[in-house]
Amino acid sequence: MKIIIAGGGTGGHLYPGIALAEEFICRSQETGVRDPKSTDKIQKKDIIFVGTGHGIEAKVIPREGYPIRFLKAEGLVGKSLLKKIKAVFIFFLSVFGSFRILRAVKPDIVIGVGGYASVGMVLSAHLRGMPTMILEQNSVPGAANRFLGRFADAIAVTYQESIAFFPRDKTYLTGNPVRKKILDKNTSRDNELIYSLFPLEKGKFTIFVFGGSSGARSINYSVMEALNYLLDLRQNIQFLHQTGEVDYEKVKESYRKLGFNGIVAPFIYQMAEAYVCSDLIICRAGATTLSEITAMGKPVILIPYPYAAANHQEMNARKLEDMGAAKVILDRDLNGGRLANAIRELYTNEDMRKDMQKAAVAFGRADASEKIVDMALSIIKTDMADKTVNKHRR
Repeated sequence: MKIIIAGGGTGGHLYPGIALAEEFICRSQETGVRDPKSTDKIQKKDIIFVGTGHGIEAKVIPREGYPIRFLKAEGLVGKSLLKKIKAVFIFFLSVFGSFRILRAVKPDIVIGVGGYASVGMVLSAHLRGMPTMILEQNSVPGAANRFLGRFADAIAVTYQESIAFFPRDKTYLTGNPVRKKILDKNTSRDNELIYSLFPLEKGKFTIFVFGGSSGARSINYSVMEALNYLLDLRQNIQFLHQTGEVDYEKVKESYRKLGFNGIVAPFIYQMAEAYVCSDLIICRAGATTLSEITAMGKPVILIPYPYAAANHQEMNARKLEDMGAAKVILDRDLNGGRLANAIRELYTNEDMRKDMQKAAVAFGRADASEKIVDMALSIIKTDMADKTVNKHRR
């Protein structure tokens, strides 16, 4: 069996794809559950990712051990007329590139996980009569997935509200896939591997800060400002901070200057371990991030990205806030003093943190990957059966 997982650009699109790849392989290893085309087990070499050379997938997928192919792709939303014309031209190039990849790989299914690279790939697979699926992580789907929803054989959505944007007869509420290493609740807080990756002080209250794969300047600067309001706690709290490349040196110097234990990195690959060692998380409100945090049951201060399409990050964040699983500070209201107050409140109020943890776990859907892989295997089997019938008719 060959599976193409197309899309990426950001971790929010890429990591659900990795979660699906892990589930396909895990399912194949289980006794009695095999590739429906043969008795062979599905291996990493059988799952091909397709993305862009400038997306996060170009760095992450080779480290994960999966093959990857690249397409040229750009977005249309929010671009000038000239750039839109250029993006349309590149889109047609991506379609031709997708056809070449499909001829070479001959996949049994193409799964689009979002991002510009998924559009040409899923559309091309549909035009060639191949089974297709798409994943929609947000409550308000973007233009690309709304377009692909007309052609895909099945659509897996994270939020109930998304169903209205797609054909109801092929849209399923599954939740957003989460990687197995993040779902592994058996990882101990005292795991020596974690503290060899991150030289943090064991037992000290740990705040994990990140703003997406490229960082978030407003979050970085507000944390630096907040440190001045938290000086009395610097012996009691420590930080693990993913900054992105641009602000790395400035943030690192801020922790050093004020005497806080802060492990600072431009990018953190070991997100599962970072989640495990954290007591509080400060981050954006992308759907995949929220799925991972709720799966781990972590208290969180959410700062939604203010320019997200259809303001979906604020909508995502408000859902968790309404359930008592998060505190929300809008980007326009964010400053060091307000952030420091939220940190102090959650640090000093253990009962509040426990209530947030319970609410987060109740919100999470740990079986999303299993549901989506079930759907994918069903689509593949149906396609195989249809092809067999058509062959006999001839």
